[in-house]
Amino acid sequence: MRRLFLLVLLLFGLNYLWNSYGKELGVGAIADDLKINIDSLLDNKELSELLNDLYIGIAGSIGILEEKVEELAEGQASSKKEIPSPNLESPTNQVFSIYNIELGESKTDIENMLGAPKRSEMNEYGTEWHTYHEDYQNFVKVMYNDNQQVIGLYTNQDLISSTNGIKLNSPKQTVRDTLGQPLSRLQKGLVFYQLEEDSDYDLYELDDTFVTIFYDVHEENTVTAIQILTEDVENKKKSIYSEPSESLKEGFELQMFDLVNATRVNHGLQVVTWDEHVMQTARKHSSDMAVNNYFDHTNLRGESPFDRMEEDGITYTLAGENLAYGQFSSIFAHEGLMNSLGHRKNIIKSGFEYLGVGVAFNEENQPYYTQNYYAN
Repeated sequence: MRRLFLLVLLLFGLNYLWNSYGKELGVGAIADDLKINIDSLLDNKELSELLNDLYIGIAGSIGILEEKVEELAEGQASSKKEIPSPNLESPTNQVFSIYNIELGESKTDIENMLGAPKRSEMNEYGTEWHTYHEDYQNFVKVMYNDNQQVIGLYTNQDLISSTNGIKLNSPKQTVRDTLGQPLSRLQKGLVFYQLEEDSDYDLYELDDTFVTIFYDVHEENTVTAIQILTEDVENKKKSIYSEPSESLKEGFELQMFDLVNATRVNHGLQVVTWDEHVMQTARKHSSDMAVNNYFDHTNLRGESPFDRMEEDGITYTLAGENLAYGQFSSIFAHEGLMNSLGHRKNIIKSGFEYLGVGVAFNEENQPYYTQNYYAN
């Protein structure tokens, strides 16, 4: 009876290991092959020897799985190259700096310090974000004007310094106590756009700059990212939404992909790989929502994200989807998704290997975002 109890216990343990790790490791469904009728075992004394063999076999299988899990964890840890953090200094010309970079500095100086950008893509201001990082560590986005001077900055990592002590992980209340009440509205042309009073970001106008401070509601409302723009850049944008174009669509898609990976690195996870195939799946769903004016994981034909992926010939052992709609940019969309628990779980899920992002715009120029994640 003791052996039977141990066998049942081992079966539960094996099933747990399979559900937790088996699919990620590509291990066969061992638990499915060990279906045992407990009632018959209790009545059949002749199965004692079989129980003993099964006990040994299951224990060995668990040992192999535990070994594989440990190898996977060690592999993930060792594959992440440790990049030293910069020695941050207090800014001299503005309230905030990122990676010791301030608005007005030259592109030549930036690239002498950081090297060439990993990516440059169109943004909602009609110019480009240039993205610098080292394996998504020390992640910063920089915008330049025609004179190759810095006119915009963004980071979601520990690269923020200020003249007043505000930095990454500062509490929201500390920010407001220090900087005062944020803006309640933003003027675009002749229109004033009302900003949410208690949103997950604050917008400030400080010394000829617009500073957006994002908060993580799941980390006690602390600073999780910051965007800094010159007043000229923000004021030249005459509408809250930008005129759609193919380059802006692609820019939003790649920006969101990079933001996801920078966030995954923040949480000690492996980065995901861009997948062109599933990107097309995501694009089609965003376009369908934009054209037909709905917002749902299930489309108007009753198809789920998993149905759509399978129809497009994508095989997976693990898959997920995030949707966003109506945000001003990929930065705002990403920060909003991180403050929604279900979406956040997908962004920082350890098992995902691939990501495709698809963007489409409706008739009001509002962007629809679809993120499709999967693992083989």
